[in-house]
Amino acid sequence: MTPLKPYLVRSIYEWIIDNGLTPYLLVDATAEGVIVPLAHVADDKIILNAHPDAVQNWLLGNDALSFSARFSGHSENLYIPISAILASYAKENGKGMMFDERFDDELPPEPTPPKKATQPFLKVVK
Repeated sequence: MTPLKPYLVRSIYEWIIDNGLTPYLLVDATAEGVIVPLAHVADDKIILNAHPDAVQNWLLGNDALSFSARFSGHSENLYIPISAILASYAKENGKGMMFDERFDDELPPEPTPPKKATQPFLKVVK
């Protein structure tokens, strides 16, 4: 099965845009493969304005997100593996979704053992 997280990121992003709000992404700036402007990182995280008016060359695939944006007047190319996205939410009201380590697993969860079957019990009543 394909991972769920990129589909959730994409759908939440579209939902926020469709409602006329500003999509923000919270990104783990220390995750492997992340390319973001380090001057804007705080507590190993960066919050990115992902509104279409604020970015160019938006490409959200199943493995990574890439786009260009301006920081302090300078254009920067960003690359963010999907696993580094910690949250996607609307700036104006905070509605969206936080992602935890469960969304990074590409394997289905371990099945729970079935409950012990009990024998049917019938009693003859006269």
